Amino acid sequence: MAFFRPRVSREAEVRYHADQEISKSFPELLEKARQAEQTLRELRAAAVDDIELLAAAREFDKALTDALRAAEAGQRATFGVKAYDDRIARRKARATPAGRMWTDEVERLRTLREENRLSGMPRVPRPVPATL
Repeated sequence: MAFFRPRVSREAEVRYHADQEISKSFPELLEKARQAEQTLRELRAAAVDDIELLAAAREFDKALTDALRAAEAGQRATFGVKAYDDRIARRKARATPAGRMWTDEVERLRTLREENRLSGMPRVPRPVPATL
């Protein structure tokens, strides 16, 4: 008696190949985020005004978000094409060394982005509208 192993869906294959392409840009995007972080640190050390600091913090946030999206795509691609349709396959793939590495990297980037959003961006006071 032979057992039938169902193929993965066509949508899963398309998403898998798209994630592979997106994840190829991860090293460049991570380097861009590192440069944006370095610029932000230099501006903080130079004690520039809050407007310039906010612009640099937003640029750092954008670079981190792009790197995070590429890391998430790399994580999904590393898990394999079956993991798009099957949560058990996804959980098993997460337990592999490559899956653990990508999961740690995604968590690290999310934490860094949230830290920047919560405490790294200066709050610029807005003018209060005059009452009539």
